Amino acid sequence: MTDSTPTPATPRSPHAMRRRNRITQFRRSARTHTTHWRRSLVCWAGAITVGIAAWLFARAADYASSLCLSISKLDPWAMLVITPCGLALSMWLTKRFFPGAQGSGIPQAIATLHIEDFSLVNRILSLRIAIGKIFMTTLGLLCGASIGREGPTVQVGAAIMHAYSRFLGHANVSARRSMILAGGAAGVAAAFNTPLAGIVFAIEELASSFQQRASGVTLTGVVLAGVTAIVLVGGNYTYFGHTSVDVPIGTAWMAVLTCGILGGFSGGAFSAILMRVGKGLPSFMGRIQKQKPIFYTALCGVIIALLGIASHGDTYGTGYIQAHTLVDGSRQPHISYFLMKYAASIVSYCSGIPGGLFAPSLSIGASMGGCISQFLPGTAPGAVVLLGMVGYFSGVVQSPLTATVIVMEMCDNQQITLALLATSFLAFGVSKMISSHSLYGKLADQFLATQETYLQKEHNKNRHPPAS
Repeated sequence: MTDSTPTPATPRSPHAMRRRNRITQFRRSARTHTTHWRRSLVCWAGAITVGIAAWLFARAADYASSLCLSISKLDPWAMLVITPCGLALSMWLTKRFFPGAQGSGIPQAIATLHIEDFSLVNRILSLRIAIGKIFMTTLGLLCGASIGREGPTVQVGAAIMHAYSRFLGHANVSARRSMILAGGAAGVAAAFNTPLAGIVFAIEELASSFQQRASGVTLTGVVLAGVTAIVLVGGNYTYFGHTSVDVPIGTAWMAVLTCGILGGFSGGAFSAILMRVGKGLPSFMGRIQKQKPIFYTALCGVIIALLGIASHGDTYGTGYIQAHTLVDGSRQPHISYFLMKYAASIVSYCSGIPGGLFAPSLSIGASMGGCISQFLPGTAPGAVVLLGMVGYFSGVVQSPLTATVIVMEMCDNQQITLALLATSFLAFGVSKMISSHSLYGKLADQFLATQETYLQKEHNKNRHPPAS
């Protein structure tokens, strides 16, 4: 008779148990390192993609701007047809195919860092919206709108990094938000070739916290996006060239006080106007804006075209050429350019088409500084232009550190850093007296409100479907 009792397992020796535990730990460590390197490589690929996208966007925007100027020189009055029709087409395409691509792009990026519903984030930062942002901003520049590409590049960068985050399958909310933050910062770094400004912008504007440290993902994204843009351009470059002007301590600092006060006042008024427009225009124009948005955008296009004709084409586009010539001294400043570019930028934003505020604000600030320099003969005109640029820009965005670092890096001049900082913070204080809320923060709140309304409508539609 066979004994069916199972044979007891032979006990493992302590040496075998230790060997098995070491093998298990090694396998776990190998899997962890593989996952870590896979995620790092994907993040690096995302940052390089942002750099390529920013370079392509810059090339397209520059070509569109130069084509617009060529048309305006050939027949200035043709812009009375091209600008209204082009802006109306941009509005129609945006509403029909790219809803959410309107405006600068920075408020959208800020808003996604505070939205809990990631299905909504996926819609706002979709690659389709990013492509639409590039195409519509380029179309706006072709038609002569006073807009920039740098703000839209922030949303494009955030959308690209968010797409890579979804590819990685990030379930952690903080990890997904860090990728969005890194993408926005990389967009600024690649657009201006200002890596330090990208990091400061991520901390000061996007994260809205001086205490939040720039993570490794943000730093890596900024560096790789910036390097990619430099390689594609064909070498290192500075946005406004190299300047060696200085503002020595003494009577020359009258320029700091003047540019800080005037820049803060005019920049604060500009942002207050845009925030008011964001809520909707009053009376008759408000009804047209709501009921006939495409017709309203065409009317804005007529005003932009008239300003362009009056300025001989100077108010069209980003204003980069005008700012550059003011910085290097090859252009004489005139108050008319400041006033007309100021008005053209407001009307361009009011039209509702996609487009940013960075480059036009820098150009307006440069013209303001140039006008001030005429009354301060004891100070280098180029230095006053830079102070006007940082003062006005800080007054608009109310981000003094970002404004200082952007202007300092764009002109490759560290000698003027102290004067830039003083002007920027003075303008920030004056702007706060006019507008207590920062422009991008307020626009982000308004954008969040519209998205909540959209979600509520979708929820009601699903609960009460229309009867067949």
